[in-house]
Amino acid sequence: MNSPNSNSQIPYSKQSPRVVIVADWLTNMGGAEKVVLALHDAFPDAPIYTSTFVPENMPEFAGLDIRTTKLQNLPGPFKKMHKFFPMQRVRAFRELDLSEYDIIISSSSAEAKQVRKTRPDQVHICYCHTPIRYYWSHYDEYRRDPGFGKLNALIRMAMPIFVPPQKKADYDAAQNVDVFVANSTEVQKRIKKYYGRNSTVIHPPVDVDRFDPARERGEYYVTLGRQVPYKHFDIVIRAATQLGIPLRVFGNGPEHQRLVELAGPTVEFHTDRTGDASDAAVTDALNNARGFIYAAEEDFGIVQVEALAAGAPVIALGRAGTKDIVEDGVSGVTFRDQTTESLVEAIKSAQTMTFLPGTLQRKAKRFDKSLFITKIRKVVGDQINR
Repeated sequence: MNSPNSNSQIPYSKQSPRVVIVADWLTNMGGAEKVVLALHDAFPDAPIYTSTFVPENMPEFAGLDIRTTKLQNLPGPFKKMHKFFPMQRVRAFRELDLSEYDIIISSSSAEAKQVRKTRPDQVHICYCHTPIRYYWSHYDEYRRDPGFGKLNALIRMAMPIFVPPQKKADYDAAQNVDVFVANSTEVQKRIKKYYGRNSTVIHPPVDVDRFDPARERGEYYVTLGRQVPYKHFDIVIRAATQLGIPLRVFGNGPEHQRLVELAGPTVEFHTDRTGDASDAAVTDALNNARGFIYAAEEDFGIVQVEALAAGAPVIALGRAGTKDIVEDGVSGVTFRDQTTESLVEAIKSAQTMTFLPGTLQRKAKRFDKSLFITKIRKVVGDQINR
């Protein structure tokens, strides 16, 4: 984790109004959690409120001022089962007393935006990763496969009953946000469609400088992430198996065993990763890979930027956040249909092209964390000076 002073070249006044950061939960590292860390770098005096915190999974947050809701006091394993309690999270965030703060910044793809202002001069800025996917944009997909394993049948039956009031609560909370910031142009469209609100796009922060792209690349490809249904790693594994190309799969999750059973002899698994590309093994793999393959429809997709920063061209589904990152034929190859056949053709196409690692790394620099911090401080400054 960068220290709070790692971006000291960007002016920050200690006399600024008091800022607080609110996150949905802090239980495993991923893209949203990196945003929270960057927000803290931008506003190092700001405490971080969250529904539940699992410090043993979050060493990057060690020493920071983390304050939790009443859900932190749930017994034993229930504290980690946060996705089962959306309405409890709504209530927990609404009950937070943030009256001492002038600027509230919520980092939200779920219920953090439910926090309530207690003074008319407070400003709530929501950095929105997406309107809640399983209520709005991807309800049908989640109902087909909620990702709860043996509990899927029960969840399918419950969704039509429980989702409508939760959607209303989410919509109502969005109307009380003063300023929306979207993490991609796709999310900007969703905020307008589902909440009826305008927003500014600020892409998530990426530490691009930690990569050192090799000029001579290996023959293998990399895919990475939490192995859950909507990310469609099965498509990537089937394509690599069909083509007989070496593929290194970093990650774990409820889909893992099924993916292992699909894999051919050229696919190898590294199960100590849960999603982020932050450790030395993943960094080294990306620095030397022939390419990075991704089949998920992501709200943004930080790992695609990390692959470019490592000099690896990206072969990805050409939807949603990917459209902000990958220029087809320039920094990678996009494919239109979320199918094995479409991906196979994209890989074959990429194999006929030449991609220069240094050029790819330069293209990744437009997502550098320092730019994120500059832009988010400007959003806050505009609200202070209005």
